[in-house]
Amino acid sequence: MDGAPHPAAAGRPPDFRGVFRDDAGARAVYAEAAGIQRIWPVAVAVPEDAADLRILVQWAHRTRTPLIPRGSGSGMAGGAIGAGVIADVSRLRDVSAVDEHRHLLVGPGVLREEADAAAVACGLRFPVDPSSGAFCTIGGMASTNAAGAHTLKYGSMRPWVVALDCIFDDGTRAVIRRGQPAPAMVPAVRRFLQDVAPEIRAIGGARLQHPGVRKDSSGYAVADYARSGDLVDLLVGSEGTLAVFAGIELALAERPGATASLLAAFPTLESAVGGARVARDAGAAACELLDRTFLDFVREAARAGETATRLPAETEAVLLIEIEAASPAGAREGAITLSREMRAHGATQVDLALGRDAETALWDLRHAASPVLARLDPALKSMQFIEDGAVPPAHLAAYVRGVRTAMQKHGIRGAIFGHAGDAHIHVNPLIDVRDPAWHTKVRALLGEVIALTARLGGTLSGEHGDGRLRAPLEPMLWPDPDAPAPRLFRAVKAAFDPLGILNPGAKIAAPGTPILGDVKYDPSLPPLPADARRALDRVDGERLYATPRLALLGA
Repeated sequence: MDGAPHPAAAGRPPDFRGVFRDDAGARAVYAEAAGIQRIWPVAVAVPEDAADLRILVQWAHRTRTPLIPRGSGSGMAGGAIGAGVIADVSRLRDVSAVDEHRHLLVGPGVLREEADAAAVACGLRFPVDPSSGAFCTIGGMASTNAAGAHTLKYGSMRPWVVALDCIFDDGTRAVIRRGQPAPAMVPAVRRFLQDVAPEIRAIGGARLQHPGVRKDSSGYAVADYARSGDLVDLLVGSEGTLAVFAGIELALAERPGATASLLAAFPTLESAVGGARVARDAGAAACELLDRTFLDFVREAARAGETATRLPAETEAVLLIEIEAASPAGAREGAITLSREMRAHGATQVDLALGRDAETALWDLRHAASPVLARLDPALKSMQFIEDGAVPPAHLAAYVRGVRTAMQKHGIRGAIFGHAGDAHIHVNPLIDVRDPAWHTKVRALLGEVIALTARLGGTLSGEHGDGRLRAPLEPMLWPDPDAPAPRLFRAVKAAFDPLGILNPGAKIAAPGTPILGDVKYDPSLPPLPADARRALDRVDGERLYATPRLALLGA
């Protein structure tokens, strides 16, 4: 779809108080998000509050208009773009006081950084910390079951969600609270409880998940629901396809008394994986992996004088580890003990960081490749299309080595890094869009990594969700034709959204959906309007995801 008016545009919803625009400029700034795809929406709606959001959903139900909920648009999987009406919830930003249960109620447009600040003001914290925390929304985090570096100790978003204020497909609004019966008077919930829930419980969680995978944001959380019977568990991670979130109640955690960090350099992937296992068993709060492909960029930065980090020449992988303790003395003791363990498992260099400044300097290695990447030929585009895979921890080395081999086979350079403790890996392939064969190379690399992930019993999404990027690929991760999970995913969607108006194409792809679709970096695509292109370039270059897109038009 291009910038021409869409024939299905139904005009402004009656009684809707927020912004509603269907001009080309407004649609264009919502045609892209942080991921690689481009899809023109029909229109953009920005509700004033939760009541206005409900009016929008009711209108979408009456007119059969697809609705795409969207926060800051910082997601990588394409769940915040689509060919319907974008429902930008960025104005739903209420933040309650922390209550006596250490719970915090926020609107879906509240940023993770803001929620954590409210917790810190009460001596607490919100421990789910994706790297996009400064600009991603709590609504988006709940929608994708987001995670982060500290997932190793604290888990992903799901267990920290206490309740969800939901607007269902027909506009019915209800609060779904953990530990309380699901409201069967809600038609969508009643359909699910009658038609799908009994089979999920009968099959059980063990057959509905990838065994051994520690993080999974792909498909619906039917395994979690089978174990808990709690509808909150199913709705978290549903990416706006089962209900639209108007509010999220979060549990908060104690702040640690002190932390300490260490860097461990290993000569082989296998020894680094062994070190990650030790860190996980020792209760580390975070354990991050920097692969050789990433370290190559770090070494280039070091030669340019942009980082002081020096590593042994034979280093194939680095672990960055953080531990928490009740006191600085306890953190120091724990770091020293873990340092000895890293040496015993093959680390050739271990650097300790005690104190905030030293820890910050050590963790800056995670960002040391950025200056080099910024200087690369602008025709090289970082296309994150295999960027969120997770496998059982025993297969981490095989996964990283397999991705490396596939990239080398196709002459593609890239950086591999991620969450070693959870065997969850991010990949930034660098694609030269001047190469006439770049489409072919991308699809071939994607196919090989899908096959590798399936062979190792993994998932394509550890924390970013399926969106529209991975929805057509999800069935390939269940090679057993009798696996019940894919069939139940479709049944869950049909029960909650029989008209298919809630973020259609995310999570569950329509038959015949093309792999990847339009890639926004494709020079053969028609250009976006100039003011929209300038706005989106600013969003990407200055990380302005938290800034309303319409405010950037013409700025």
